[in-house]
Amino acid sequence: MARSAFSPLLNPKDNEQIKTVNGHEFTFGHLDKIFWPKEKYTKRDLLNYYHQAAAYILPYLKNRPQSLNRHPNGITKPGFYQKDVSGKAPEWITTFPYHSADDPKDKEFLVCTDEASLLYMVSLGCIEINPWSSRTDKPDNPDWCIIDLDPDKKTPFEKVIEAARITHDILQDAGVSSYCKTSGSTGLHVYFPLGAKYTYEQSKTFARIIVERVHAEMPDHTTLERMMDQRKGRMYLDFLQNRPQATIAAPYSVRPKPGACVSTPLRWEEVKKGLSNQNFTIRNIFDRLKETGDLFQPVLGKGIDMKKALDKLSAGHPVE
Repeated sequence: MARSAFSPLLNPKDNEQIKTVNGHEFTFGHLDKIFWPKEKYTKRDLLNYYHQAAAYILPYLKNRPQSLNRHPNGITKPGFYQKDVSGKAPEWITTFPYHSADDPKDKEFLVCTDEASLLYMVSLGCIEINPWSSRTDKPDNPDWCIIDLDPDKKTPFEKVIEAARITHDILQDAGVSSYCKTSGSTGLHVYFPLGAKYTYEQSKTFARIIVERVHAEMPDHTTLERMMDQRKGRMYLDFLQNRPQATIAAPYSVRPKPGACVSTPLRWEEVKKGLSNQNFTIRNIFDRLKETGDLFQPVLGKGIDMKKALDKLSAGHPVE
């Protein structure tokens, strides 16, 4: 990718620096603050990462409302979620209105539009970036569907890999090309494109059909039970990520976990024994990106034909 911004935005010395990004002047402060105590990674390191990764991550963020998961004091201190930025964001930040069920007062999601709004989020302590699956111009129509393979602490990662491979095979039987990434935490995420042609409810229903078939293949190791205390040590096949306003860590997002792991798109041939979320971090991801480019780009492409996919699945095994 032709981008000179593999070079850092911020110098390694000054704790406070003034920079202009997309025509907006920023005062980046507290840059020496340690965000990862073991690795000694700082707020500066995080901002430099997102500046360098902007060309890769922004296609999955642009014009999408964001749920802000803020860790202003690093990964070992309590963080908090912020959805409403009403009256708190700079005037140049784009926002998207919403109402919560328990409060009729107008509220505003922050909308990421460019690198400046991305770095503004990071400057607030957003280690990970959590976009909607839909954009503001079609808020009810997601661009992709997500199967979130969420292991229990007792789940061997080899079983997560197996579940991802089974998901891939079932989708392939349906004529659907799918794309896998590490979560950057403990699991794997499988995406496929919808092209904003379907509603969240249709996306969720289709995902449920897929995970039911995965569960049928691995009944002893997987569950569709949302309540953690009911999972009994099994991996959760999460199709509810396909609800309105649900968010999940974006491709190329850092996670607030030890090691500063990055949610990294994979080739399917890489989804095998030896894969680990710890393989990809803010320190080594750019060497990989120079070699692979953006493997996730097809997720933003033409959406599947859901009826044809369901017909193909029904031809093999009835869809209940």
